[in-house]
Amino acid sequence: MLIEFVTDVDLNFLHFFAGRLNVPVIDNRLEIPSSLGEGFVRWIDIDTDFRMLVHRYRLKEELVLRRIGTKEPTTFVSIIFYSNEEPFTLIADHQQKQVFTRYNDLAVQIFSNTLDSTITFPANSEIYFTVVAIRAANLGPLLRMSKPDPLIQTIINSKDSYLFYESMSPEAQITLKEISEPKEESGLTNFFYRVKVESLLLYVFSQLHNRQSLRHNPINKADVEKLFIIRTEILNDLSVQPSLPQLAKTAGFSETKMKDLFRQVFGNSIYSYYQNARMEEAAFLLKSKGYSVSETGYALGFTNLSHFTRLFERHHLQKPKKYSAGA
Repeated sequence: MLIEFVTDVDLNFLHFFAGRLNVPVIDNRLEIPSSLGEGFVRWIDIDTDFRMLVHRYRLKEELVLRRIGTKEPTTFVSIIFYSNEEPFTLIADHQQKQVFTRYNDLAVQIFSNTLDSTITFPANSEIYFTVVAIRAANLGPLLRMSKPDPLIQTIINSKDSYLFYESMSPEAQITLKEISEPKEESGLTNFFYRVKVESLLLYVFSQLHNRQSLRHNPINKADVEKLFIIRTEILNDLSVQPSLPQLAKTAGFSETKMKDLFRQVFGNSIYSYYQNARMEEAAFLLKSKGYSVSETGYALGFTNLSHFTRLFERHHLQKPKKYSAGA
């Protein structure tokens, strides 16, 4: 099933989606018919020009959500929180398919509506994500930052194209689960959602603020496609340290531009990003695959197991042997 839409501020995605599925919207909620799967999509108004759309369902066929960017920046800021435990894929263009790995640093996406994207959810997989949209003019007063850094200022102004990714904390995942669970309506229901959504925004903008960016470089669709090529190359074989000259050549970037844009979008240098992914994969191999410490270290390209142990402990605050034992 292909759902294609333009990121227009006037688009009510709930009614648009309901029209494509040929189902009614009742009390700002649509139920997935049993012929297609199960679950729901719910629209929640937090305040004027401040809303949330909760997707939680399982479909019997593959779902492709294709977002077409507008030519002019819109006045809304959109943030997507992906909570899927099962992998899904992101397609930067019609040729290059990127697979979300266990290193799910793409769980939170902050983007301008000028950029295209395609998300593919396999058939019979849990589809669980939440979209928060707020008018940019309302975001500044909500954050109440006396002096927003350049990165956050770019989002508030909404003049340049931007794209940022963040990982999801366990606390944010719990908040998203609380939001998606059925609630009995009461006089405090809207207050409950406001508190929960604002806590998510606090988490996202705290993470962005911690990047301490000195400036923001405008980004275009071609840059996004190249960055995902680079990311795929980095994660393709975690036993091999990425070569910056080779990555730049593969993507068609200068090294300087590649390093600047990569850090800007993903919040880390290429090398640190690679090491973090390595340590997350190490944790997966130890806990989920039952690898020994030595098997894990060698699988990830370490020839010195003491070095592997030190890096793992620095990242996970436990030695790998203790971690694998579940202590």
